[in-house]
Amino acid sequence: MPTAAKLMSAVAFALVGWFAARAYIPGLPEGSQTRNFPEITAALGLIIGWMVMGNAVGKGYSAAIGSGIRTSVTIVFWALVGFSIYDMVLESTKLRYDGPMEAVVATFGIMIDYGALLARQQVIAVLAIGGIAGGILAEAVSRRWK
Repeated sequence: MPTAAKLMSAVAFALVGWFAARAYIPGLPEGSQTRNFPEITAALGLIIGWMVMGNAVGKGYSAAIGSGIRTSVTIVFWALVGFSIYDMVLESTKLRYDGPMEAVVATFGIMIDYGALLARQQVIAVLAIGGIAGGILAEAVSRRWK
């Protein structure tokens, strides 16, 4: 059921996803395609904010902070999965893999490579501060408009 808290969660974590993607782009290798990367990550943040954080409100501000960080981590996980699968499909169209199982295994290697690029101070700060702020905002909206 739509609520004001779910809407606030969706908007807040769409912004977290967008800003995190913008902070992540400078760490990518030279020549990486980043056309729609922030927008796709923001869309992920919108959906995950609605589903994860939107359902976790109403338990107090300390729980909201934890749920906000959990929502940020969930955005990172699904972004890594989605973009790794996308890159694997692009590589498989170039016949880089000997079979489907090698392509699936390569997806996990791509995820690890992209995950290693997350260990930058700016990205972690955006995800942590954005998750905390998003959680607090969602909890405040939940208390204000029940």
